[in-house]
Amino acid sequence: MSDQKPVPGIDTSVPHVARIWNYWLGGKDNYPVDREVGDQILGMLPDVARLARASRLFLNRVVWHLAAEAGIRQFIDIGTGLPTVDNTHEVAQRAAPESRIVYVDNDPLVLEHAKGLLTSTPEGSTAYIHADVRDPDAILEAAAETLDFGRPIAFTLMGILEFVTDDDQAYRIVRRLMDAVPSGSYFAMYDGTNVVHGEASDRIVDVWNASGNASLVLRTPEGIGRFFDGLELVEPGIVPVTHWRPDAAAEPEAVDAYGAVGRKP
Repeated sequence: MSDQKPVPGIDTSVPHVARIWNYWLGGKDNYPVDREVGDQILGMLPDVARLARASRLFLNRVVWHLAAEAGIRQFIDIGTGLPTVDNTHEVAQRAAPESRIVYVDNDPLVLEHAKGLLTSTPEGSTAYIHADVRDPDAILEAAAETLDFGRPIAFTLMGILEFVTDDDQAYRIVRRLMDAVPSGSYFAMYDGTNVVHGEASDRIVDVWNASGNASLVLRTPEGIGRFFDGLELVEPGIVPVTHWRPDAAAEPEAVDAYGAVGRKP
């Protein structure tokens, strides 16, 4: 059980996505209401905990590829969530110490923990922006204080666009972000699907959306693919996050989250 004390300005009577995710990942930054909803969902589909871990590992593999292999030195991580092991700046700066990372989230608890995120190698830089994914202009303006928009930048939006339930708005956000960066920049994301578990995943969305948490929507792999229109997909394309360049020799079991990485030509 968590001994997390209430933080001023945070409503601990309503579950929150970042805290539920933290609970599933074994963290301590959550409250009873988050564990209650988290346990309810786990009771319906225990695989959700594996999905949480798999999606985190997907982020790690993506960031490592971009920093170590693609030569990216600037990152904007939108929908950061609560800090855990191997955050974006830790992975990127392990590969390239001079990497510069901007974290973006709108959760007051994440803001409270920003000091844990705002660490960096001497050669690089890490910053935090308190902003919402639905306001890409504010994100871009604030990120320009840390990053050079004349050089390639990688955006990571992991499990955040599913909370923008209007498809047209979600696609516009990504287009706006990618229009602001030069050729050679990257976009990486995943969203939830119901490809693997079908109706069970749909029922979980119903429970989630009735819990008082931010509503979410599942998208098909084809719908996720639309986010990459005009970009060059990095192999293996749009796949379950467990199948994107897995570390193990054998292909792991699929989960209900599909993701990809795309490069701006």
